[in-house]
Amino acid sequence: MAKKEKESKTNAMRILEKKKIPFVVNTYQCDEFIDGIHIADKLGQPREQSFKTLVMQGKSKNYHVFVLPVAEEVDLKKAARVVGEKSLEMVPVKNIQSVTGYIRGGCTAIGMKKNYNTVIHESALSFDEIIVSGGKLGTQIQLAPKDLAEAAEGSFADIIVKK
Repeated sequence: MAKKEKESKTNAMRILEKKKIPFVVNTYQCDEFIDGIHIADKLGQPREQSFKTLVMQGKSKNYHVFVLPVAEEVDLKKAARVVGEKSLEMVPVKNIQSVTGYIRGGCTAIGMKKNYNTVIHESALSFDEIIVSGGKLGTQIQLAPKDLAEAAEGSFADIIVKK
């Protein structure tokens, strides 16, 4: 289990501890949003092992969460098909906190305001551990992909644009 001071724990960390899921917390200096590619490069972490969290709304008005490598782009058609939507649109940045409870750059699939349908890109399964946001700027959580899926009640699928 990660050892952190009580006041610096995020909702995501509390959920992982409650579920007895092992994780490591990484922190770095960050006062404003920096995209995942720059963070991975700055910290010397492999881009393919560093994952970002995107929140989208379907034509049905339901929200969906997608977790994918930071350097990849979500394929909207594949993602919509996986979650049973006709189409998907990104949630505007100004609405992220009201929908998820997290701010841009600190959004993680674990412990959002509501339990949204979560899909993790299948490439995560090729790693023992992946790195995701820890629930606030400057905080990351490193954990096994299947543990992320358990904590977020997510599934795995191919949701990225082929290059």
